[in-house]
Amino acid sequence: MLNADPDPSAAAAGRGRKRHPLLGALLRTTVTVVAIVVLYYLLPLQHGFGLRTALFLLGGLVVVGVIVTWQVLRILDSPHPALRAVEALALSLTLFLVLFAAAYVVLVGGDPAAFTQRLDRTDVLYFVVTVFTTVGFGDIAPVSQAARVITTLQMVGDLVLLGLVLRVVVNAVQLSRQRVGTTGLPLGTRPPSGPSG
Repeated sequence: MLNADPDPSAAAAGRGRKRHPLLGALLRTTVTVVAIVVLYYLLPLQHGFGLRTALFLLGGLVVVGVIVTWQVLRILDSPHPALRAVEALALSLTLFLVLFAAAYVVLVGGDPAAFTQRLDRTDVLYFVVTVFTTVGFGDIAPVSQAARVITTLQMVGDLVLLGLVLRVVVNAVQLSRQRVGTTGLPLGTRPPSGPSG
């Protein structure tokens, strides 16, 4: 009997990927989040706040929006939309928070008195997360007008991220599941054509 698959190891590898989509999603998410945070710590960001920083922040927010859109399309085409959604949210959230952290680092690089205390990158990351989670311990607060404006933008962005983006991602998962449930195929695939072609 002839072997229909010329490369049995490739077929086995494909089965492994299909068998453990959770492990793949977890690995991709972890590597991506760690890489973004490592870049945050390594990039030179100590040049002071100005128009360049404002444009960087605005451009970064546009990039986050583009990535969210791309991730939603990937969710729609995924055979595992819930796992893809977790990856999308982890990537979007990490990029969003690190983007604001980078803006704060640039701000305190030019104005160390922008907050109630001197901040290093870890302090800034802590501040960004406390603002995002609305915990706001009060140990770090914006003092300068620029710091208050950026913090206000972050709070509004947090609400948009939590409200709109989360809703869009959840809707994409539901739509993808409906599509897979009715056709058995992800959104971006077509059913095989019959004998008539």
